[in-house]
Amino acid sequence: MTDTEKKETGAVATEEQKAAPATEDKTAKPANDTDAPRKRNPRRPRRQNRRGGGRRGERMRPEFEQQLIGIRRVTRVMAGGRRFSFSVAMVIGDKRGKVGVGVGKATDTQLAIEKAYRDAKKNMITVRMNKDGHIPHDVQTKYASSEVMIMPAPGRGLVAGSSVRTVLELAGVKDVTAKLLSRSKNKMNNARATVEALKQLKG
Repeated sequence: MTDTEKKETGAVATEEQKAAPATEDKTAKPANDTDAPRKRNPRRPRRQNRRGGGRRGERMRPEFEQQLIGIRRVTRVMAGGRRFSFSVAMVIGDKRGKVGVGVGKATDTQLAIEKAYRDAKKNMITVRMNKDGHIPHDVQTKYASSEVMIMPAPGRGLVAGSSVRTVLELAGVKDVTAKLLSRSKNKMNNARATVEALKQLKG
């Protein structure tokens, strides 16, 4: 073969080699194979077990237990139209002798509840009773149009209705019978009359 023929055949061979696909190595694994162990980044902190290790601290119990006795929407007619707000009546107590009644008013329900809580905490009283939660004697009082009478009744439990029962429960009073002597259905006045009656306890 002449030199020119050798050069032509060499050039053809190199072109065939370039055109031929590279043979795949079956033993080699792809780069994104899931079986390959992952290397942990030393700078990244370890994850805590959600069920065991990373427990949050227990929620703190509120200082006083609270209960709503009334919530109503109030409408105020203005020159430009009507304005709506919410009025909330609430009773709070620790069931160990402290109880209070409060009222809050705001355009938002949650804000009205917070105001009522602060008002009740400001007007809180301490009930005079023994360690078993018994009151020493009968009391009777009148507040606005509500009149209430509270009598000790050993062994009978708490016998009361309306918001009077709510006030006595949160105050921690036990074994009493309460009677509403008026026909008033106003829960706020009934609750305040109960608080005024508990203020009169002596001994």
